[in-house]
Amino acid sequence: MSDYEHCDDDDSINESSPPLTTDDDDDDDDDDDEDLDDDSVLLALDTNVGNSIRQRPDGMDMDDDYPFKVLTTEDIMRYMNDTIKEVNTVVQLPQTITRILLNHFKWDKEKLYEKYYDGDQTQLFHDAHIVNPNYRPIKKPIYHANEFCIICCVEYPSSLMTGLGCEHRFCRECWTNYLTTKIMEEGQGQSICCAAHNCDILVDDQTVFNLVNDPKVKLRYQHLITNSFVECNRLLRWCPKPECSRVIQVEYVAFRPVKCYCGKVFCVLCSEDWHEPIKCDLLKKWKKKCDDDSETSNWIAANTKECPKCQVTIEKDGGCNHMPTFVGSVLDPGNPHGSSWYNCNRYDEDEAKAARDAQERSRSALQRYLFYCNRYMNHMQSLKFEHKLYELVKAKMEEMQQHNMSWIEVQFLKKAVDVLCQCRQTLMYTYVFAYYLIKNNQSIIFEDNQRDLESATEKLSEYLEREITGDNITVIKQKVQDKHRYCESRRRALLDHVQEGYDKDIWEYQL
Repeated sequence: MSDYEHCDDDDSINESSPPLTTDDDDDDDDDDDEDLDDDSVLLALDTNVGNSIRQRPDGMDMDDDYPFKVLTTEDIMRYMNDTIKEVNTVVQLPQTITRILLNHFKWDKEKLYEKYYDGDQTQLFHDAHIVNPNYRPIKKPIYHANEFCIICCVEYPSSLMTGLGCEHRFCRECWTNYLTTKIMEEGQGQSICCAAHNCDILVDDQTVFNLVNDPKVKLRYQHLITNSFVECNRLLRWCPKPECSRVIQVEYVAFRPVKCYCGKVFCVLCSEDWHEPIKCDLLKKWKKKCDDDSETSNWIAANTKECPKCQVTIEKDGGCNHMPTFVGSVLDPGNPHGSSWYNCNRYDEDEAKAARDAQERSRSALQRYLFYCNRYMNHMQSLKFEHKLYELVKAKMEEMQQHNMSWIEVQFLKKAVDVLCQCRQTLMYTYVFAYYLIKNNQSIIFEDNQRDLESATEKLSEYLEREITGDNITVIKQKVQDKHRYCESRRRALLDHVQEGYDKDIWEYQL
């Protein structure tokens, strides 16, 4: 007879069904105090760290038609549990099993419904590494009061042995040590498998909370589950600021900026700092180019030669062509049958032209890269400096208030620094965009807009660094206000032109 029998429809497991991790003996009553209610497993710990920020933070410079929410840890847990309960009302499974299934489908509810009702359920639970809860195990009679734990090789009373639906049973102490190691040392949460060798059945949340007593381990497990929930959910993004633990929830994924309550503005698609006008794929390519050794290779090709015997790379900065290396070979030994295109008494026109062309291409590519990279880095450094301007501006604002100006009247300085930082960041990424852009009529318009914005940005930076006195305060205020408004308009014009190019598919790239 099979170890499992199919449950009838009226007998199917629901939220009130006993968990699969309870003991198979008659002493389960002793463990009732340790078992958590299935509805409260995931929120069993105190995660009250504050209310979520439902409104958009001040100072946004982004589209108002792209809604999002800033969630705290408590909000994330509540959102996860609400999702589990919503799905559970449809599939009628224990909530901890529902969470594993949702995680398997990356929290795509519709896909779970489709596979659960229209697909092969046996295959579904097998792929999710869960014992099918619709097949209830038949309890085997226990003929001995003691059972043998194959981990610690000790016999224990059956009341001290437990296991999952796969029926691999071990003593509670071994289970606790095993789970603690997986959680604290290996950082596993939703991927902890049964302790039995080669058994891939996943440990459910209720088992963890029943067997682990250390609050630190429980808290760490809850954090791991939360991280997994956020990482798997395509509509959630962690704030990339290291000290921030908030999450951004969006209604749909698009190339849009979002702003966390901590002030961090980042891209929804790639979680990098907001990088308009450059798209995520080109930015990734640029960062890789800056990080790897490709440009070092270009410089070597443009400025050095290899020894024909030992292949040591040599940079020649003067003297004759007879340059001995450590192995005694020379770059141009005067041998008419040498491997170099130049010999003391023989000149090979074809080889010489090919070598010069290759070297010239390397030099040209290197110079082009350095042109755009230097300007990219210059604006990056300037942006870091402009952020320090906030402290300087704060002191200037206090000084201006001593010249009979109100707090509201001096806010133009802070606004000007905000605009200056936005322009610096935009200009920084325009040079990445320009590096990959193929020259055409539209690229010329783009470069004109870029030049106008850069000129206005430098002028605004100059105004903000001027000394403010009682005599020039009115003039400085007018100049700063006019210039930051002009910078805003030029920045918008540049970005609108780039977006128009995206919409009409007129940009071409050299990759």
